Amino acid sequence: MFWLNDRKNRPPTIGGGAFHSRHFTRGLHMELDPRNAYAAFETGLSQIYALAISYSLSFFGALVLVVAGYVGAGMAERSLSAALARIPAFDPTLRRFFAMLARYAILTLVAVMVLGQFGVQTASIITAVGAIGLAIGLALQGTLQNIAAGIMLLVLRPFRIGEDIEVGAMTGTVEEIGHFATQLRTADGVFLLAPNSTLWNQPVRNFTRNGMRRNDLTITVGADQDVDAVRQTLLDIAASDARVDRQRPPAVFVSDPDRAATELTLRYWTSAADFFAAKAGLAAEINDRARSPS
Repeated sequence: MFWLNDRKNRPPTIGGGAFHSRHFTRGLHMELDPRNAYAAFETGLSQIYALAISYSLSFFGALVLVVAGYVGAGMAERSLSAALARIPAFDPTLRRFFAMLARYAILTLVAVMVLGQFGVQTASIITAVGAIGLAIGLALQGTLQNIAAGIMLLVLRPFRIGEDIEVGAMTGTVEEIGHFATQLRTADGVFLLAPNSTLWNQPVRNFTRNGMRRNDLTITVGADQDVDAVRQTLLDIAASDARVDRQRPPAVFVSDPDRAATELTLRYWTSAADFFAAKAGLAAEINDRARSPS
């Protein structure tokens, strides 16, 4: 068939070819064929079913990991705590810290494995967690210093719970050594919370650690009094007090000679627990002897 080069007489074309209505009708009939629609529906349903099975398995695996990880973390915490408890020199607070650290390390590993079950790239998660940890570490430098100082205090143990210490202007009895701070109770019953970094970075005076303490009592003797007699009286008073250590006998010596008066110092040793009681008792006895007629 030939066509004249006349746009008015040429039949319409699609895609450069002749357009026939019967071709369009045939294609439309194929698109609306119920068999094709059913096949498409069946294919989609199969894909949904396969996807559901895949996610169900992932969810079940993640659930198993969570339960096993939670139980395993608890068992690891208890086992490590029991193992460290068999070491007498290991501090209880430090034991709890390491046991808790092991628990959370296992839980963190389980969380990463659970995310991996759902197809999440764990490498990127670890990188992100590392970056977040670095940012948090920079933001909490002071807090992390307290944690590190707390660990060093628990390892080296310059003081223990119940001991009397002095650090800078702080003096008191240690009540608790925490991960961030240490609780003290002053002699007048005031609660004191000291950051661990402060306790670690300053000299610590421990009044209880050695078990024994020395004390000096100074007495002024008038020029009209017999210095030797007063000296012997002080020695007798110290010898009669049961709290004064017998292994280290008390001593009396002249600490500040003067024309008008002489200062005598009574030096004695006592246990750290009896330090203040012995000091008060000896001072009261010396005062009574000084006031009583000779």
